[in-house]
Order: sequence, then structure tokens, then C-alpha cells
Amino acid sequence: MAITAAQVKELRDSTGAGMMDAKKALTETNGDMEAAVDWLRTKGLAKAAKKSGRTAAEGLVAVVVEGGKGVAVEVNSETDFVAKNAEFQAMVAGIAKAALGVADTEALKAADMGGKTVEATITDKIATIGENMSVRRMASIEGDTIVSYVHNAATDGMGKIGVLVAMTGGDEAFGKQVAMHIAAVNPAALSEAELDPAVVEKERQVQIDIARESGKPEQVIEKMIEGRMKKFVAESTLLNQPFVINPDLTVGAAAKEAGAEITGFIRLEVGEGIEKVEEDFAAEVAKAAQG
Repeated sequence: MAITAAQVKELRDSTGAGMMDAKKALTETNGDMEAAVDWLRTKGLAKAAKKSGRTAAEGLVAVVVEGGKGVAVEVNSETDFVAKNAEFQAMVAGIAKAALGVADTEALKAADMGGKTVEATITDKIATIGENMSVRRMASIEGDTIVSYVHNAATDGMGKIGVLVAMTGGDEAFGKQVAMHIAAVNPAALSEAELDPAVVEKERQVQIDIARESGKPEQVIEKMIEGRMKKFVAESTLLNQPFVINPDLTVGAAAKEAGAEITGFIRLEVGEGIEKVEEDFAAEVAKAAQG
């Protein structure tokens, strides 16, 4: 298949690879962006396996804690300007409160909010503000103690990143430090047992390919893979990460010192995982001129 300049640019932006390397990776993988990232990693040509680019959605994440339950809700708008609007923020706060009584996003859309469903409330707000909006997702957590933290807060309880931490023991000050760590480092899971097996296996295959590219003996390769997978687990799981407050300790060790057990967490970031489709301005004008 033909590889476009836009595809090459996207891959270069997300991996830091050179133009020709990015083009070759896309050619080798028939334009599959995710596979191309893995191909570059295998060849040692990618700086990171993370995708970059501006998100398609603006909006806010709101967090609410009541008793032993906490919820985080992402409500999207088209622009950051609307996210700063007091009317929009009041609506998001009401949606987050409604989320305390439901189990998932679909139930939240149907939940009552002052005599109307959440979905109907959003529809009305679209008409008055003049911008598309939606409830994208929600997540809830329960525990003996739930601590919340909002990063880049737009107003009380809502901002660009919302974190909830569930603990037994410890105190709120320690829980807040853990929540700030999660906001900054973005762990994939609480512990190795909770990592997605498919993600682990995919990483293992990438590391096998990287190790075999070295041309070293099989027994050396096995040790290389084992060491790299241990590092992957340590970097990906909250309890094994160096604690940002005290990097000499892992988060798990810091929790033990604080007399706490971290039982779960939630982290939602506005627009996470969505990429904005950006069109070249000249191409956009040309398309408009063609009618």
C-alpha cells in the first residue's frame, strides 16, 4: 500500500525516529501504525512506544467522594474555552454527583439530574452553549478510605486529570501524595497481578525481537529478556514504581512505612487515547474550493 507523508510524520512524532526509518517501518507493516512502532522498537530506532499528538476532545474530569465510594467522570467539549465556562462546570459537577448512584457510563446517561436525564441535560446545554458535548466515560472505586486529587484544576473537584486512591490504614496526607504520584507517572496497574496479560505478552515479544537482533547466544538472550521484563513490570505497576516523593522507596514500601495498604486507584485524563484528526490547511482550502 502507498505510505503517505502524513503517516510518516505521525510515526516520527510518536517515536522520534528518522524519516526514512519511519517510512520503512510503515512499508514493512503495511501502514499499521501500532505495528510500525513495535518494528522501530525492535530495531532500536524508537525513543518511546507512546503515541503523541493533540487530543480530539477538551473538557473536564470531575471527581467526587462520598463515604467509602469515589467516582471520576470525563465530560467532553469541543474547546478548552467551554471547559472554563462556569455553566459547563456546574453541569459537570451535577453529572459527577449523579454518577455516585450508578455503575457505568450508559446508566449515568440515563440517570436523573434535576428532573431530566443526564443525556437530556447535555442536549439542552449543547443548544444554549452552541458546542458539542458528551459524557465519555466514568469509573468508580470503593474502599475503607478514598482520597481524591485533581491536577490542573479548573475549579474545585475538576480539571484535566482526576485521580482516586483506595486505601486501608494510613492517612489522607499520604493518600494525597500517592494520588499526585499517579497523576504524574500514570501507572498501568496496581501490581503485576493486575497487568493486562495481553500487554505483558506483547512487550515480551518486542523484547525477544530486540534481544535476538543483538546476535547473542540463546542463554544470554533469555537472561536479557528476564531482566527487561522485570524492569517493564517495575515501571508499569504502582506498587513497584519509585515514589516521586521519595525515590529511594517504591510506592509499596512507602505505603508500608505509612501503615497503609493501597487497594486500588483510578486515573482519568481529558482526551486520553483520542487523537485529533488534523488536516493540512492548504489541503483544506483546496477541498473547499473544489466544492
